[in-house]
Amino acid sequence: MSYSTLRSRLARSTAVAATLVTLAAGVAACSSGSGAATTEDGRTVLRYQGSAGQVTYPELAENLGYYENVALDWVGDTTSGPQDIQSAATGQTEFGGAFNGAVIKLAAANSPITSVISYYGSDEESFNGYYVLEDSPIRTARDLIGKKVGMNTLGAHHEFLVREWLARQGLTPDEIRQVELIVVPPVNTEQALREGQIDVGTLGSVFRETAVARGGIRPLFTDESLFGAFSYGTYVFRDDFIAENRDAVADFVQGTARAIRWAQTTPRAEVIARYKEIIADRGRNESTDLVEFYKSPGVAGPGGTITEQEIRTWLDWLARNGELPEGTFTPADIYTNEFNPYANGTYEPTSGPNGEPVEEAK
Repeated sequence: MSYSTLRSRLARSTAVAATLVTLAAGVAACSSGSGAATTEDGRTVLRYQGSAGQVTYPELAENLGYYENVALDWVGDTTSGPQDIQSAATGQTEFGGAFNGAVIKLAAANSPITSVISYYGSDEESFNGYYVLEDSPIRTARDLIGKKVGMNTLGAHHEFLVREWLARQGLTPDEIRQVELIVVPPVNTEQALREGQIDVGTLGSVFRETAVARGGIRPLFTDESLFGAFSYGTYVFRDDFIAENRDAVADFVQGTARAIRWAQTTPRAEVIARYKEIIADRGRNESTDLVEFYKSPGVAGPGGTITEQEIRTWLDWLARNGELPEGTFTPADIYTNEFNPYANGTYEPTSGPNGEPVEEAK
């Protein structure tokens, strides 16, 4: 997601042409009551935003042939999770993905949306770290009072995680407000940290790997150290779209769940090779450099199954911080596993992408 900010101008220049080609090739003029277009062979078209130089799980599902009733239509790259789900909520796209805290806040703003599947999180291999310089005097949460923490966007994953860590370390709400959170593009975060423009830099994926390799920095904490293996973000659909296109949503979830499970049970080298193939074939003038830094799926539940705790954690957090009246929502108001084959009884949770017995990839 963060890398798309860097390359979005290049990607968007090809988005219009790619969309026109897609529409001309197969999208018929007919549409459902919700305005969803259909292809000539009757598939429901799902518009979505991608990430430059990366492969999303829906894109992987389409490449693996796991969809039967839907076709994807890429309309450009997203700049952040909140922007992505806002696009879905306003009908610019059919689905979008973001940190669950941002999903809840959008629902609280009277946007009728529902989370249907987890798509990102952290584990021992895939995580975000909050780094300081090796010789920094910052050792504890209290040392951050009056200091600057850089992150890719506010109101999403990194802001929530920083505030959660500060609260767990005993800072009061007033003290937490004295920690300055500022937006720094991920591509500039390491430089900003080393030049002293910020005191803590949020680093993940390729940016963390390369910064750590250069040395001179250390983690203050990581999201994995807070929650362990935990899914943080979900894909959402508008409730009216779900009501009018249940077969399409069900197909999207089952296919995406199987793609996630494929990644969870397939050796890393094979996943990387598949991702490179997808990027090369879609013709968006992208580099495959980011793919080399793929470590693991980073999704805790089998096939992206959502757990109640993954939603309740942020409901409680928002209520505790006065951003959401307590009791506004229950987790069941926010998400559903109804369509996920690894949760609704279609497949055993331990099975593979086709329901076959497998072991987790090493």
